[in-house]
Formats: sequence, C-alpha cells, structure tokens
Amino acid sequence: MYLSLDTRPRTTDDAPRRTRRAVPKVVVTLGIVSLLTDVSSEAVAAILPIYLTTVVGLGSIGYGVIDGLQQGVSAFVRLAGGWTSDRTDHPKWVALVGYGLSATARVGLLFAAGAGAIASVVTADRIGKGIRTAPRDAMIAASSDPETLGRSFGGHRTLDTVVAALGPLIAFAILWQIPQGYLTVMAVSLACAVVGVAALGLLVPDVRPRQDSVAPPGRLSDLRDPRLGRLTAVAALLGVLTVSDGFLYLALLERGGFAATWFPLLVVGTNVVFLALALPLGRLSDRWGRGRMLVGGHVVLVAAYLVAASPGNGWMATVGALACLGAFYAATDGSLAALASRCVVPSSRASGIAAAQTASALARLVASMGFGLLWFVLGPQVALLVVGAALLVVVPVAWVQLVRLDADDVRA
Repeated sequence: MYLSLDTRPRTTDDAPRRTRRAVPKVVVTLGIVSLLTDVSSEAVAAILPIYLTTVVGLGSIGYGVIDGLQQGVSAFVRLAGGWTSDRTDHPKWVALVGYGLSATARVGLLFAAGAGAIASVVTADRIGKGIRTAPRDAMIAASSDPETLGRSFGGHRTLDTVVAALGPLIAFAILWQIPQGYLTVMAVSLACAVVGVAALGLLVPDVRPRQDSVAPPGRLSDLRDPRLGRLTAVAALLGVLTVSDGFLYLALLERGGFAATWFPLLVVGTNVVFLALALPLGRLSDRWGRGRMLVGGHVVLVAAYLVAASPGNGWMATVGALACLGAFYAATDGSLAALASRCVVPSSRASGIAAAQTASALARLVASMGFGLLWFVLGPQVALLVVGAALLVVVPVAWVQLVRLDADDVRA
C-alpha cells in the first residue's frame, strides 16, 4: 500500500489522473501530525481500562462514568471549535490550541491518583480533542476534491493509524519489563504529545477555506440545512448503541484466553485491521455512498458484539472481535465527517462537521454510562447481546435516511 504524492502544479490534462491516484499533500501532512499525537493518546488508551479497574479499583459503573467522559465530553466544545475555525478562517491555529491542551493534560496524568483527579485530566484531554477535530477535518475537506472526500479521509486515517499502533506496543513493552509501570507509560505519552504539537505548528500550512473567496464567514444559521439535521439525528441514534472499545476489551479479558499483560495488544489488533481497510473502504465509499458505508460499518459492529459475547475463551474469538472492531472504524471514522462536509456551505464546513460529531460524541457518552450499568446488572455477555439486538433494529432506519443523503450528494 502506498499514497501517491504529486506536488506538480495541477493542469487540466492531468486533473483526472491526479483525482484518481493522489491524496493531497496537506492531508498527508495532517496525517503525520495525527500519527505523532496518537502514539501518545493510544498508549494511554491501551492501559486506561485495566489501570482504572485493577489499580484504581473502579467497578463497571465507575469505569463507565470515566469512559463516558472520555467518549463524549468533547461534544461540549466541538461546535465551538468548528465555529471559531469558520469565523476566523484560521483552522490550523484553532486545532493547535486543542492539541496543546491535550498535551498539557498528559502532565496531569502523572500526578492524578484518585478517580476524581483522573476524571478531571481525562475531561481536559477530551476537551482538547473536541476543539481540534472539526478544524482538522475541515482542512482535509477544503484540500480535497468533493468526488474523493472518502479517499482523503481514509488516507488521513491510514497515516493516523500507521504509527498510532506504536502507542499500545510501547505500553506493552513497558508493562512487560515493569509490570506496574503505568506512570512510565504516561511519561512516554507526554513526550510524544509534545512532539505532535510541535509538528503541527512547524509542518502544517494554515489552509484557509475563504482565503481566495468573497464568501462571508460561516453562520450558525447555515446549520439549519435539513440534510445536516437528518445526519446528526442518525449519528446520535447509532452512537447511543455503540459500546466503547474499553468495555469490549474488558469483556474479552473477562472471558479469558490471555493474561492481563497482553491487554495493550488488543488496541494493536484493532489498529492493524483499521490500517489495512481505511483507504480501500474510503475509496469504496466514494463510489458506493458514504451513508451506506456508515451504516454498513455498524452492521460489522454488531458482529463484534456477537463474537465477544459468544461462549468459550479461544483466541480465535478474540481475533474475530478485534477484526470486526477495526473494520467498523475503517468504514465509519471518515464517513461521518465526509457526509457532514457536503451538507453545509463551504464557509460553515467546520461547524457542520462539528455538529454531526457532537451528536455522535454526546450519544457515546450516554452509551458508556448506560453500558456500565447494564454490565453491572446483566453481566458483560448478556449486555453486549442486548445492545447488539437494539442496534440491529436501528440499522434499517439509519439506512433509509442516509441513502437519501447519498442521493442528494450525487445530485449536488
């Protein structure tokens, strides 16, 4: 697999060839920044579920609260980050604030001892993520041809994941040598986060969507487009039935088949599948439809729930669940942003993306807290089956609504 970079001036004659083959240079550079940052975040994410449940001593409900904050607190600032990016026409600098806040939160992890302190640090980190995500995705959309948005987002996520897999591997290596070396993992995470912030400031150009346009700044009223409303409603409906990775990994650990030392490698397995499929599925979504791809990814997520909840403790079930989870992210991670970017005018692109992502993030906050309670009452296997059955009921509704968005996108 490779990404074609063509830095020659684009001409009319070679435009079709470049559209078919090239991922824009800005997208590649943003991918490099993301992969540097994700070495940091993935290292912590790989150990956080087991750290909170075995070292801090949280039960499923307590972990569900903190995981809910990790999943959804970014929703409260996503729209503000997108709106600020649109109004200032400087998405890079808005994103830099978000990346910087997340790096600062890594310092707090070194000193946070109790559940409350850890929850505060996680909240700060996720606020940083909420600020940076929409401006970054708006830069990707502004740098790409509308016909190849799925490919651009898939290419960015591929680069994002290539080195992000190093984070869990680093965590695994540290815990292999130092069985209780969680603080060491967090110190290494901080160093990687600082490098990522520096890379964004020094390497990424400030892509300004309105720089060569007479279009006025984006307005919140631009978000009243009924297509965006339909997308955000569906994103919320699907998000509230999306069990977080941490819970799925803990369910796999509870059913046996591997020692706790190997826990960080579950993230690696998911990322390997994501890496293999992100770009091909991004290209497929450009032809098949991004709405169809988003719904199809959630069908694969149901399969992940079923495999994780199935009886037995064989390693094949663990591999199967991780493969389904990685395929789910490859199908959906860029599809939502690509769809949202086509539901609003270009001057409000970051705000539109943020609105859809906000709906999804808030729904996942509710999902994590609710699943923690279901786990406590029903146990992990039955809880997964209940959520999977509910998601299967919702999928046809989502399909009908998002196929209409695909049709609108083709006409546009």
